[in-house]
Amino acid sequence: MSDIKFPRVLITGGAGYIGSVLVPMLLATGRKVTVLDNFMYGQTSLLDCCHDPNLRIVRGDARDEAVLDRLLEDADAILPLACLVGAPACERRPIEARSINLDAIELLLQLRRPHQWVFFPNTNSGYGIGKPGELCTEESPLRPISLYGRLKVEAEQKVLTAGRSVSLRLATVFGISPRMRLDLLVNDFTYRAVTDRFVVLFEPHFKRNYIHVRDVARAFIHVMENAGRMEGQAYNVGLSDANLSKLELCQEIQKQVPDFVFLEAPVGRDPDQRNYIVSNAKIEATGYRPRVSIQEGIAELIKGYQIIRRHQFTNL
Repeated sequence: MSDIKFPRVLITGGAGYIGSVLVPMLLATGRKVTVLDNFMYGQTSLLDCCHDPNLRIVRGDARDEAVLDRLLEDADAILPLACLVGAPACERRPIEARSINLDAIELLLQLRRPHQWVFFPNTNSGYGIGKPGELCTEESPLRPISLYGRLKVEAEQKVLTAGRSVSLRLATVFGISPRMRLDLLVNDFTYRAVTDRFVVLFEPHFKRNYIHVRDVARAFIHVMENAGRMEGQAYNVGLSDANLSKLELCQEIQKQVPDFVFLEAPVGRDPDQRNYIVSNAKIEATGYRPRVSIQEGIAELIKGYQIIRRHQFTNL
């Protein structure tokens, strides 16, 4: 294990949507992984990893100072995935959102040892409403329009200022995970196409960028393996050929679900007003490339939706 960078990894929220894909990948590299999760959604997503002696699972809260301090004793890198994710969830539970999404990060930075690195999962929703036709880069101003976006932007600033850190500004994630989420846009629209055969679009020309959950996991491993030259910076992580409007996304889904009907609402307002396109050139220049296209992800979701049903899998 001596030649592995960051051989001991602590992941808070490691049994969530991203963590359930990332943990097996990290174990496959030979790293020792400790997962701290409160299993608030009743998920069983890491059962298939329990045979691995390099996995340790602790049921607990990332805001618990005593537990976090004890687990940090055996970590070289920390990935704070524990988060109340998404604008709707944060708007409904603002006090909890602040305590998990910001206060817990401040606690982590206070408790971590000088040699430990933090690899932070941010969202590119901090760009808010971009200028038409203009790609958002890591130098673009951050103008988050939701509590979720504001908390993540503030947390990123604190993480990068603290040093020994890298932040990944993730595009809207999609794809199958053992801890599935149906409230993400591609996952949601594909589910509606498979089960309801229709969706009503509000403000269908609003655009955003997308990335598969397995490619998010690969991005974290890439950053860990290249931490020295990426330190102190934020990186957009998304599919450069998938800056799509909601209408264009539905058209891609319809190619694989031909009887899917989508209607544009003549009136009404989408509660999620994000509208921007993103450049991922900075992380691509470091050698990282996503592997899963939006089309492949849709095909995967169509298969997965023969298995699961909505009431089981959502953060809403």
